[in-house]
Amino acid sequence: MQTALQASSKLTDRYQTTVPAEVRSALNLGKQDRLKYNISANGDVVLQKDNGDEEDPAMVAFLSFLARDMEANPQRVEPLGAEFMARVASLTQDVEIDLDAPLSPDDE
Repeated sequence: MQTALQASSKLTDRYQTTVPAEVRSALNLGKQDRLKYNISANGDVVLQKDNGDEEDPAMVAFLSFLARDMEANPQRVEPLGAEFMARVASLTQDVEIDLDAPLSPDDE
């Protein structure tokens, strides 16, 4: 593999790093962008900007199953009733969600 750019950065005690400016520029990265790491069997790593366009095969299969089932059994499709929605609202009213929070301490 021919190298077009080489840069390095240091891991902190919390396994965080700063993406070097030349890498941010080359990948057209901005704040809050996501990165994708592709690691080969021999340890080579390819870092890419994650555009989120890769499909999850499990989700694709599940959504296909739902679509086929709804098409084959339209009589089973029902709107969510007001009582159900009120129950969901009561169960989640005190739940605060931080979508930017790490999923586990290792993700910090």
